[in-house]
Amino acid sequence: PRQPAKTLWYDRPRYVFLEFCVEDSTDVRVDIGDQRLVFSCKNADGVEFYNEINLYARVNSKDSREKCSDRSITCFMRKWKEKVAWPRITKENIKPAWLSVDFDNWRDWEGDEEVERAMVEQYAEV
Repeated sequence: PRQPAKTLWYDRPRYVFLEFCVEDSTDVRVDIGDQRLVFSCKNADGVEFYNEINLYARVNSKDSREKCSDRSITCFMRKWKEKVAWPRITKENIKPAWLSVDFDNWRDWEGDEEVERAMVEQYAEV
């Protein structure tokens, strides 16, 4: 049986970030469309994870990527309308139990664009 992965998200001026917290993931599939994201993988124990998110607003799927580490899979999606804050990541105004805000990375946007650019460049190099 599939289960949703615990997911953290945070908002930036140009991108929204999603982190799927699965350790030692295999068979990772991330399908980013303009208005939805589908994620699936397995962990070391063979448990299948599956998350589907209808996105709050449109993203540029061509300028969106993911990066896998041994602890999680991070996706960053380029917003179609930059510098517009997303109050939530989901289109529906309900918060799934598996989804929460990544408060460690949730910051005021003031002077944040350079930080954001550095993060994206760092991901892009991997």
